[in-house]
Order: sequence, then structure tokens, then C-alpha cells
Amino acid sequence: MAAPKKGKGRAGGQSRPGRALALILIAMVALTGGMFLSGHTTPRLGIDLAGGTSITLQAKNQPGKPNAINKTNMDTAVSIIERRVNGLGVSEAEVQTQGDRNIIVNIPKGTNSKQAQEQVGTTAQLYFRPVLTVADGAPTPAGSESPSATGSDEPTATPSAEKSADETASGSETTPSPSSTTQGRAVTGALKADATPTPGASDEAADTPAATETPDAATAALEKKFTELDCSDPAARATAGDGVKPEDPTVACSSEGDAKYLLGPSEVSGTDVDDAKAQFDQQRGIWLVSMEFTSKGSKKFQAITKKLSAQQSPQNQFAISLDGEVVSAPQVNETLSGSAEISGSFNQQSAEDLANVLSYGALPLSFQEQSVTTVSAALGGDQLKAGLIAGAIGLALVVIYLVAYYRGLALIALLSLAASGVLSYTIMALLGPAIGFALNLPAVCGAIVAIGITADSFIVYFERVRDEIREGRTLRPAIERGWPRARRTILVSDFVSFLAAAVLFLVTVGKVQGFAFTLGLTTLLDVVVVFLFTKPVLTMMGGTKFFSSGHPWSGLDPKRLGAKPPLRRSRRVNAPIDHPKEA
Repeated sequence: MAAPKKGKGRAGGQSRPGRALALILIAMVALTGGMFLSGHTTPRLGIDLAGGTSITLQAKNQPGKPNAINKTNMDTAVSIIERRVNGLGVSEAEVQTQGDRNIIVNIPKGTNSKQAQEQVGTTAQLYFRPVLTVADGAPTPAGSESPSATGSDEPTATPSAEKSADETASGSETTPSPSSTTQGRAVTGALKADATPTPGASDEAADTPAATETPDAATAALEKKFTELDCSDPAARATAGDGVKPEDPTVACSSEGDAKYLLGPSEVSGTDVDDAKAQFDQQRGIWLVSMEFTSKGSKKFQAITKKLSAQQSPQNQFAISLDGEVVSAPQVNETLSGSAEISGSFNQQSAEDLANVLSYGALPLSFQEQSVTTVSAALGGDQLKAGLIAGAIGLALVVIYLVAYYRGLALIALLSLAASGVLSYTIMALLGPAIGFALNLPAVCGAIVAIGITADSFIVYFERVRDEIREGRTLRPAIERGWPRARRTILVSDFVSFLAAAVLFLVTVGKVQGFAFTLGLTTLLDVVVVFLFTKPVLTMMGGTKFFSSGHPWSGLDPKRLGAKPPLRRSRRVNAPIDHPKEA
């Protein structure tokens, strides 16, 4: 019968601890190398530690929608603003509601924080409206005629939107600006068109009550507004389309203020845009925003371009209106579908800003900026310093306890804590650029709490081993027999801790999520360190003379632990048999 192979018995459960140690050391080296190669050698800091800007936005009442300010729309706005800011790579931005109509946006100091500040309250209400009349941006006295902003030889549109209002203003011929009478006829025509919905009419029309004004009163009001509109005034330009429903005609200014438009009902809206990207046109040397429509939006866009291509200038133009301002008004000479481009006076940043807000959708509400406050990092720095001092004191007390109670075993615990610290630090540093994780004060508290969780795992294992020694076993069998019992306890304890962190992360917002995330991360790392570092190191240390001989300073001295005598098999001794002597 063949003898059993060495190291395959119960005591050989960890016969090759070097493999586990090699695995975790390779992981530590890889993470550290990745941290230095990426250039992110320190974790990102949240607004309470790095400073930044706090913006308060207040929702405004919507025309024709008295109940628009509700919890659903506020939560949707929070989600969109958060995605916009995170889309710029700003880390640890906090977006949350305050009361029933305020939103607080905290943006940490960073490379894109200023850009994010400009986007948080942008409504991004995008509409494609047919152009009925276009004139110079200055007020037009009733009955007067002045040069129009649109030349008769304007460029035509290709399968993408071509030029903005300022670019199309360079025609060699001019046409008279409409007088008040001509403008009144254009407004009347728009109202008639509005009474018969087109195939591309906005879906919002069905949810909005019809205008209560008579056609004559609406025509007169719109005519007066158009003739008196001064687009050179930023305030007038920003409020030109306030209170207008998407399915009603309106007036609007170009984003530069050099032209004003009389626009028909919305045919396509921003909700019909599937994706938007900022691109640089090499041929024209300009930045533009390309858009891809949804299948439903593509049909709407095809319908409006088909209708416009049969009209004369300027009625063959469609205006791309963003938050009430016309950013582009290209001519259409053929039916288009599927995609479009917005061109104008864009630079790279403004094109990326517009693409970002269009990609993440329009806010369901309009917001007014109530206050902008700069947050200093001085207070957070003092609190961080106090927190780190408290953590250092707590760690020192843990070390003193381990040394006093476990003696030589404390070395294994300290090495395990160091391994856990290296893994935690490098992962937090790499998670900053990867997912936008930033370290705030609650997250630091979570890391400090994790020291106790990790130390608790070591204590459970050490006590199991010492229990086995008290039963009279030698060190190496005690290490292997104590491991299954300790492993079960450690896994149950860490699972409960991780479950609590996960629930806390899901049901909370803001900084508390930082605490929960750090606690969950360090709990997972505790399992990794105990299995791949603490257990293998203790197995290897058990083969040294210092620990295996039960040195008084090893923490495993059988006499100090009150060990029982070694278990021995009792052997039955037979009484000697007296043989009779021969005569």
C-alpha cells in the first residue's frame, strides 16, 4: 500500500502559501505602477477638502403648466444636471434638492469646474422652427423699411445644417425688412398654420390648452413684440420667447443679437435628438455640433425639411432655437432626415458644452440662479487634519493592544494592515480618473472605521489558533485546524458589514455615499488581505523556530495559554505470564 503523499493531508490545507503571497504582491505592484504611470498619485478630493463652488438654482413656473414644479420633475432635473457635470469629468459633484423648488449643486475645484458652472442651469430646450420673417436685430418702427439680415443669394443647405444667421447675413443683395403690415400678414399666416397641425408638429401640443386670445389679438401682440424687439439688448434677447408654448409662433433673436426672427410652431424638439457630438469641420475650419435623431425624430425632421424645401427665402429656412435663442438658421433645398448639424460662432468649448447638454437631454423645468458661493478648503483641511490625527491615535492604540496582547503575532497583524493600506490607497487614487471617485470627509471616516474591521479579522484568526494550542496541539496543525472556523466567522462578519455599506450607499445621497463606498471597498479588501496575505504569512511564520517553539514573546507560548498536556493514545499493558519452571 502506497504511503500518502506529503502535504496532502488535513494539515496541508495551505501547503503552498507562497502562491497566495505572490499573487497579492503582484497585484500591489501592478496597482502602484498603474498609479504612477497614470500620473494620479493622490486620491481626488471632494469639495469639502479641495474647495469649490456651491450654486443654488430655483425652479420657475412654466407657462401653461401650473403644476410643472413637482417632485418627479425636480428629481429628473437633478439626474440630468448630475449627468451633465459628470460628463465633463468633474469629480464628486453633489446635486440634490432643497425644499420643493431649489436645487443645490456643489462643484469641487478642478480643471472643468468653471465649464460645469456654466452648464448646470442651462435648460437646453431645443426646437426646430420654420422661419416666417427675419429682420435686423434693432427695433423696427411701424411702416418703415430697412435692410433685412438675409440676402437673396444665401447658401443652400446640404444633408446637414449649414450656416448660422451671422454667416448667412453676408449676401450680396438685400431685401426690404417687412413693414408692420407685412409682419402682421406673416403672423396671421402662422396662426392659420397652427390651426392645422403638420405631421411634424410637437407632441407637447396635445398636452397644452389652446390659447384663449382671439387670432386678431394674438396677431397684434406678436406683431408689436416683433417690431419692438431689440436683440442688441442681452436682457431682451434672453426673454424674447418667455411664456411661449412650443406649438405657438414666437419671436427670437440670434445668439449674437444681430438678427431677429418670426418663427412658426415647433416641428422637432430636443427630445427627438438621440445623440450629439462636437466636431471640427476641416474644410470650413469651424466647430459644429452634429446630431443624430431618434427614429421618430427623423420622421419629423424629414417632414419639416420636405415642406420647407418647396418654399421661397426666407420661408425655406428652419431656425434651431436653443433656450429661446436662434443658434443657426440654414436654408433647406432638399428633404433631409436622420441627422443634422448646428454651426455658428462656436469654439471647441462652446461646441462641447452644447453637445453635452443635448446628449443628456433638456431640463423639464426652467431654473433661475439664486446664488453662487465659493467654498474654501481651509475648514475642510482643518477637519481632515483633525480626522487624520484621530485616525493615527486610533491606529496607535490598536498597535499597542496587539503588541501587548499578541506580542510576536502583532508583526503579522501590522504587515497585514500595511498591505490593506497600500491596496486601499492605490485603488482610491486610480478610481478618481476612472469613475470620478473623490475623497471627502465622510469617506475618510469610512477608511478609519475599516481599520477596526480589519483588526477584528486578525484577532478572530489568532484566537482560533490559540484555542487549538490550548487543546494541546502543536503550532502547524493549530494554524490549519483553526483556519476553517476563523474563515467562516470572518466571512459572515464582513458580509454583514458590506451589506450595511451597500444599503447605505443605495438609500442615501451626497457625502454619506462616500462613507458607504469607502466602507464597502475596505471591507472587500479585508477579505482579500486575510485570505491572500494574513493566512499565508502565518503559515510561513509557523515554520520558524521563534513561533513553532512557543517562545514567550511569540504570543503562542503554550504555558502562558494554559495548554493541556499533549493528547496521547493509552496503551493496554498485559500482566506478565509466569511459566512453570522445569524440574
